[in-house]
Amino acid sequence: MEDDHSNGGVLDTVGASTEVYLMKCPVAVAKSWQSHAASSDFQPVAKFIESIDPLHPEDRKFKMEMHSSESVNLPKSYTLNRAKEIVPMSIFSETNQGRVAIEGFVEKKFDMKPYEENIEEYGRLCRERTNKSMIKNRQIQVIDNDHGVHMRPMPGMVGLISSSSKEKKKTAPVKQSDMKRTRRDRGELEDIMFKLFERQPNWALKQLVQETDQPAQFLKEILNELCVYNKRGTNQGTYELKPEYKKSVEDAGAE
Repeated sequence: MEDDHSNGGVLDTVGASTEVYLMKCPVAVAKSWQSHAASSDFQPVAKFIESIDPLHPEDRKFKMEMHSSESVNLPKSYTLNRAKEIVPMSIFSETNQGRVAIEGFVEKKFDMKPYEENIEEYGRLCRERTNKSMIKNRQIQVIDNDHGVHMRPMPGMVGLISSSSKEKKKTAPVKQSDMKRTRRDRGELEDIMFKLFERQPNWALKQLVQETDQPAQFLKEILNELCVYNKRGTNQGTYELKPEYKKSVEDAGAE
């Protein structure tokens, strides 16, 4: 072996001939083992069992039994399927001081899965893990300013929710035509109409509705009796009093 000059030392090859098993295990099992590895109290995490039939020595079975687990739904027993062919590999380690060593070579490779009787139990664990991953704690802070309301996510929140004044749903003003109007006494309304035509000679229907606060259809009935509708000319689209009513209004104004 050559010197490892990048680490300022020699590659330690003392453990190069040590057999190491490479195992592909479920995520829940890996997390359980990592939590034990982080603990200062060293305890075995599992037991590897290899069964040999004396009559058929080539037919070997492999099993893994967990010593303990934090989750009650984590199966305790697993079957190990050995890979028939593996790519030659070695395991390396590095200390905090930069010392690099070969810990061994991969002699067997296994795929780890729960026994059939534990599949349902393991399925509950997977669903539980999925449900937890879908839960996201979100907080939304509402900030008011002259440009509208903006929804700003707090730290840890995924995504951005915003709305500008243009996007805000505005309350449509109630049109006066949509409001319920109460009809006045006919004689009283006629007096009001004459006074309005004293003020100016021509009125549009919309203007008269606003001035009198009366239903448009009821107002039209009065206008058809008192007024002439201009269909053309400079006063197109307006009402003016009929000549006989116009004279009486002028006389009343003169008095």
